[in-house]
Amino acid sequence: MKIDIILCGVGGMGALSSAAIISKAALGMGMFMKQAETHGMSQRGGDVQSHLRLSDKEISSDLIPEGECDLIISVEPMEALRYLPYLDKENGWVITNENPFINIPNYPEKEDILAEIKKLKNSIVFDADKIAIDLGNFKGTNMVVLGAASKYLKIDIEQLEKAITDTFSRKGEAIVESNINSLRAGRAVADKL
Repeated sequence: MKIDIILCGVGGMGALSSAAIISKAALGMGMFMKQAETHGMSQRGGDVQSHLRLSDKEISSDLIPEGECDLIISVEPMEALRYLPYLDKENGWVITNENPFINIPNYPEKEDILAEIKKLKNSIVFDADKIAIDLGNFKGTNMVVLGAASKYLKIDIEQLEKAITDTFSRKGEAIVESNINSLRAGRAVADKL
């Protein structure tokens, strides 16, 4: 069993936190893991991405070759487009929030971006921001998107919840509970499809 994942977004949106949670959960299941991150100008709203490779066997490289990514998890739709060359177009999935973070003057039209993603064989494009806000977790979009992607991760949801608890416990029980609820709400989106 192996799964190659690219997590992407804009700095401050939680893509790298999601990568850390997936990594902890995978290690908790006894899987092998390799990760490579690029922070770029993340502190100024620039793009961030992480290659995350999970397997039940040892992994030799931390970078995913083009055309072999199983899952792109994105908290921002244009960032999902940026990494489409890596996607296995036949079997791979793109899970993304539909709401853009407009940080450049020539940002493409939202409808054009979403139309490109929806052309793919396997995609989930949804309003993760609204779900997070409705749950009162204003910074929880990444957890909602991670929840939707959890169906395809080959990791037990309980392990993801444990990793969330481990990651956020120093911030208090309310933050842990809010993030777990956001994860479950995202999973419910994927389960409905």
